[in-house]
Amino acid sequence: MAVGLGPLPTLHPVPGFELGIASAGIKRPGRKDVVVMRCAEGSTVAGVFTLNAFCAAPVILSKKRVLGPVRYFLTNTGNANAGTGEPGLAAAERTCARLAELAGVDATAVLPFSTGVIGEPLPVEKIEAALGDALADLAEGNWAAAATGIMTTDTLPKGASRQFVHDGVTVTVTGISKGAGMIKPNMATMLGYIATDAKVAQGVLQDLLRDAANKSFNRITIDGDTSTNDCCMLVATGQAALPEVTQASGELFAALKQAVLEVSMEVAQAIVRDGEGATKFVTVQVNGGGTYQECLDVAYAVAHSPLIKTALFASDPNWGRILAAVGRAGVPQLDVSKIDVFLGDVCIASKGGRAATYTEDLGAAVMAREEIGIRIELGRGGCSETIWTTDLSHEYVKINAEYRT
Repeated sequence: MAVGLGPLPTLHPVPGFELGIASAGIKRPGRKDVVVMRCAEGSTVAGVFTLNAFCAAPVILSKKRVLGPVRYFLTNTGNANAGTGEPGLAAAERTCARLAELAGVDATAVLPFSTGVIGEPLPVEKIEAALGDALADLAEGNWAAAATGIMTTDTLPKGASRQFVHDGVTVTVTGISKGAGMIKPNMATMLGYIATDAKVAQGVLQDLLRDAANKSFNRITIDGDTSTNDCCMLVATGQAALPEVTQASGELFAALKQAVLEVSMEVAQAIVRDGEGATKFVTVQVNGGGTYQECLDVAYAVAHSPLIKTALFASDPNWGRILAAVGRAGVPQLDVSKIDVFLGDVCIASKGGRAATYTEDLGAAVMAREEIGIRIELGRGGCSETIWTTDLSHEYVKINAEYRT
C-alpha cells in the first residue's frame, strides 16, 4: 500500500558505476529479474550482511570476496538460493564464473546477490542466458530500471540521491533498495546498493557504511523476521577529481558521511513505507534510557507486539498494550512511575497510569493518521533510540500465505 511513498525521485548517475537489467523469467516470463552492476576499475567496496546463521549461498560468497578487487555485482530475484547447501553454493559460483567469463574478469571479482523464495534450487541456466543482455544494457543512468529489477513483493521501486559540492567538484551519492517483508534489523529482507564517485579508502568506507546501516537499515522492522539474504553494499568509484578520503575527518568526509546517511535513511524508510500490507508508517522513539540497548529493547518490544500492530491497523488507541510491551521489554529495575508515553503529541500515560489530560477522542485522532509517532520517556538517563515499523493488516497475512502460489 506504500504509505507516503510516491514515484522515484531523480536518481543522479554516479560516474564509474553502471547498471544493466535483463529478463531471465525466473518466476514468470518477461519479468526483469536479473541486474548486473559494474564498478569502475580501482573502486573500493564495502558491505554489511545478514547475521542469520542460515545465510544464503550468495551471502557466503560475497562476504568472502568483498575485500578483493570487486568489479561486478550480479543480482537475481525470484529465488533466494538459501537453504540450498553445497549445491546452492556451487550454483552461485557458476553464475559468477559465467558473468566473469563474459566480462573478461576473474570470477572472484563478481559478487552474487539473490532474493526470493528460500529452499529452491537456483535456476542457473535461466540466469546465465540473461547475462549477455544485462551486460549489453549497462549504463550509468539505469538506476530507476535497476530499482524495479530487484523488487520481489515490493509494490514500488525505492531509491534516493544526493549531491554536494566540495572545492568546486560535484560529488554524487545514489542508492536503491528492495524489501517489503521478512524485515528485521541485522539487516532486514533487503538488498541495498549505494554508490558514490568520491575516492575513499576501503577501511574508511566500511566504517562509513556500518555506521549508516546502524542508523537506518538496522533501525527498521516490519515483522521481526531476519532474512537469510540481507546485504547492503557501498561503492566508491573514485571518479570525482578530489583527493582520496583516508581518514574519518575533514570537510569532505563530513559531507560524504551526511549524504550517505541521508540516502541510507531514505531508502530504508521506503522499505517500511512499502511493508507488506502496511497501512501505517510508525515511528517509535524511546528517550531517557540508561543505555542505548535498553532503548532499543523497549522500542522493539513495542514494534514487534502483534497486539499493538493490530491496534494500529484498526486505529484503536488501546494504550494499555503499549504499557504492557514496555513492561516486558526486560529493562532491569524499571521504575514505571517515571515513564510517560505519547501518541503523537498526546500524552496517554504518565507516572504509570492514564494521563489526567488524556481522552479517547484525542488518542483516536492520532491513530487515524497514516503516519503515527509513539514516544516513550523512560526517565532513567540520557540515551535515545528511534526505529520505524508498520501496522499488521489482513493483507500482510494474505501476501505471506500466498507467497509461493
